[in-house]
This record gives sequence, C-alpha cells and structure tokens, in this order.
Amino acid sequence: MTHPMTHPLVHRLQHIWHSYRSLPLWVQVWVGAILVPVNALSFLLLHTPTGQWAAWAALFVVATNVPIMWVARGMSKLMSVPHLIAWLPLQVALLARLAGQLGATPLQPFEQPLILALLLTNGISLVFDAIDSVRWLQGDRAVPGMPS
Repeated sequence: MTHPMTHPLVHRLQHIWHSYRSLPLWVQVWVGAILVPVNALSFLLLHTPTGQWAAWAALFVVATNVPIMWVARGMSKLMSVPHLIAWLPLQVALLARLAGQLGATPLQPFEQPLILALLLTNGISLVFDAIDSVRWLQGDRAVPGMPS
C-alpha cells in the first residue's frame, strides 16, 4: 500500500506548489492576493451581467489552466494563453457595460467598482500574459521550480 504522502497525486500537487512558490515573491503576491481574489469577486455578483460574464471567464481560465499546470507539473507560460482568450473579450464587454452599451439592466450596486477592479487587474495581467504567450510560442517551455 502506498503511503498517502508518497501517492502520485500528492507528489504532483507538491510539484505544482513548489513551482508556484519558486516564482518571484511579487508574482506570488500578485496572483494569490490580487489577481485571483479580484476575479473571484465576480461570484458575489452573479445577479449582474458583469458578475456572470466575469465568473464564466474565471471558470474558463481555471478549467484550462488546471490541466496545463497538471501536465507541466507547475507554472508554465502556456497558462497565459487562456487568459488572453477569456479576458480580452471580457475587457471589451466590461467597457461596453460601463458605457451603458451592453446589458439589459442598468448598473447594479457594486457592479461599477467590480468592473473597474476587473479592468485594472486583468488589464495589467494581460500585459504579462501577452509577453508570456509570445515567449511560450517562441519555445520557452521552462517551468519555474523544475529542472531544465
């Protein structure tokens, strides 16, 4: 019988955690304390168009990034590609919603601050994602925390 701490699943999760923890501290803080929490706020506003759109985008990113992390055993630059796919259209929709051009209802309470937080946070992330996507397409398959 395999000891629970040596189970392949646990071992893979440890590799992923080690990869995340080997990222520069500012990236860990950015992802763990800003990027993920701001996008997770959308689930508190599912009664609004913004909350629904952002939640779908977040679910898409999670559904695509988890398998990428699993296969790569860590934080591959390939994880940036789903961000581009989800967040570029979301940014356009959020700008249109803010301008009153999209959505059947007027802005709901807390919807405008969520839009502004998502535009700022995901906009910054998209700059990093564009760079990482280009690097990945150019052959940079390094996974932080993993031997080359």
